[in-house]
Amino acid sequence: MNRTAMKTLEYPEIIRLLAEHALSESGRKLCEALLPETEPRIIDLRLQETAEARAVSDKGGVPLSNLAGMEKVMEKLGKTANLSPEELTMIRSMNRNAGRMMRFMRDRTLLAPIISTYAASMDELEPLSSEIDRCILDNRVDDRASPELGRLRRKIGILSERIHQKLDALMNAPGMRDLLQDRIIGMRGNHYVIPVKREHRLRMDGQVLDISSSGSTVFIEPAAIRTLKSELDLLRLDEEQEVYRILSTLTGMAESSLRALRVNLETMAQYDFLFAKAKLANGMRAVRPSLAKNGKTIIVRGRHPLIEGDAVPLDFHIGDGFRALVITGPNTGGKTVVLKTVGLFSLMAQAGLHVPASEGTSLAVFDDILADIGDGQSIAQSLSTFSSHVRNIIAILACAGPRTLAIVDELGTGTDPGEGMGLAVAVMETLYRKGTTILATTHYSEIKEFAATQPGFRNGCMGFDVETLRPKFQLSIGIPGESNAFLISLRLGMSPELVERAHQITYHEARSYRSPVPQPAIPSANPPLRTGLENKDPMIAGSRSTPFHLADAEVVESHEQQQQHAEARHKSMMALEREKQRMSSPHRLGDCVFVTTMNRTGIVCEEENARGEIGVMILHKKIMASHKRIRPFLEGKDLYPEDYDLDIVLETVENRKARHKMGKRHIEGLQIVTPNEEKA
Repeated sequence: MNRTAMKTLEYPEIIRLLAEHALSESGRKLCEALLPETEPRIIDLRLQETAEARAVSDKGGVPLSNLAGMEKVMEKLGKTANLSPEELTMIRSMNRNAGRMMRFMRDRTLLAPIISTYAASMDELEPLSSEIDRCILDNRVDDRASPELGRLRRKIGILSERIHQKLDALMNAPGMRDLLQDRIIGMRGNHYVIPVKREHRLRMDGQVLDISSSGSTVFIEPAAIRTLKSELDLLRLDEEQEVYRILSTLTGMAESSLRALRVNLETMAQYDFLFAKAKLANGMRAVRPSLAKNGKTIIVRGRHPLIEGDAVPLDFHIGDGFRALVITGPNTGGKTVVLKTVGLFSLMAQAGLHVPASEGTSLAVFDDILADIGDGQSIAQSLSTFSSHVRNIIAILACAGPRTLAIVDELGTGTDPGEGMGLAVAVMETLYRKGTTILATTHYSEIKEFAATQPGFRNGCMGFDVETLRPKFQLSIGIPGESNAFLISLRLGMSPELVERAHQITYHEARSYRSPVPQPAIPSANPPLRTGLENKDPMIAGSRSTPFHLADAEVVESHEQQQQHAEARHKSMMALEREKQRMSSPHRLGDCVFVTTMNRTGIVCEEENARGEIGVMILHKKIMASHKRIRPFLEGKDLYPEDYDLDIVLETVENRKARHKMGKRHIEGLQIVTPNEEKA
């Protein structure tokens, strides 16, 4: 099977879910290595195995084992090293589990006639398991493993006790209390030590073997037990040799049963794999599909296994009178899900996995499944959407054959619509001549017309509810899909004038989209199809003033916020510009300037505005003159004392009198007019 298509159809994700149900590492490896088969007899056997595993697991618990560490143990067998007590214990556990599985499957021969026979190849290896039980206890060679080992360990125990007594006597001797840090017998490796204060270490005859972290205590092996310790070391060497001999004997027994052990491991892993398939099928509420010998594929209420929740079930068929299906429908309407469901079901069934559908599902067997789904754009490889599609299509054309399923999503897209449509039709014709089963999706009406008139081709469409503007996710085969773009746009609030113009551009004919509501816009060559829309619907029977009432509220709100932000920013920039001009102007309030157009001097009473004009008081009248017509004459600092109130110069006599009266009392109708107000 084509690895790229398997990845595109998400087959690896199914394998990941399968591997999660395995208990052992060996079982997980079998799950991860599962690939689709192409031989119908092998596929049928795999499907039957899964069915029998489901039947057995439904009756109760299965004595599976996690086989932890067994692969490494098997790798070690046949080499020079002995097995450790822990590894021998693993072998005994696997053999015991193999015996339980043999008896379990023997009682289920009628329920699972195929997979029950696998257990017959296993061997409990009772002599090996019993000998390991006798010699190994708690992952340690037991004293009863041999008479010699028992004798040596008894002598070691007696000698160890004599050493303890000798040390106790030494620590209780007169004068020893002041030398010792504590009355405790410790161990450093295989050496017995006592804690002695560092300052008294020379008073203790023996060998210093360690020192405390603080440095105040040294640990000394007394010379008084040296002879006993040497004798004990010799006994321990003899013990090690006897343990080595026993482990060698047990390892030899295991190696002589190596073939049977491998069969046990492989069969237990195989059962783990089979019951993982059963668990996956039960979790998906799957059924065993039948294998069609006539190339027909029928899916009854199929559900994509990776879609969570209550998905709309898929009813699908191909191969009965046609082997090329062209599906049309709105975006997000489920076309791609249909493609992936059909392709994934075929891969799963040919791998021996049951599929999440209802009884009556029958799947054809393909030698290869080829798929082009997704745009495959790559910046790194400089691939456009169209380039990626073309490369995939070229590969599909090269590999296609009579027992091939070709799945192509959005055939002909990514380039000029006219050329893309022609290329799509030519590709489908070529694939059909090769005997390939074709499953494609498109938005081109010309391809729909081609499929409607070409023998062996059939149209299909994904349902869409124009009332609710939501896809139904239901496939109808034999019915070409409608283009509801104009009605949907009208229902969403687009003006009828714009929709009518779009229809004229598309179909080269005039059509009214005002009330009453027209039927869906389709080429005149096809009979009109009813939409089910009522004329009384105010949302699509509107007038010229139809608002964009179904426009995305978030987009509208974002646009309004952006406009407000831009307006505020513009005002801020204008104010900043005015301030910048004011700060850069050489003329300040109170400066005496010469106005060239009047050939007179005056006093600056208003700083430069945004238009570049400056207010100048000449002969008690304010004029606005361009800054280009004003020349500096005398600065204000040279005319007036420091902190001088310029209002005396710039304010009129009338305003000064009015301000004086206002300072005493309120006078109705009295007001002060500023230069800006005079200008206004």
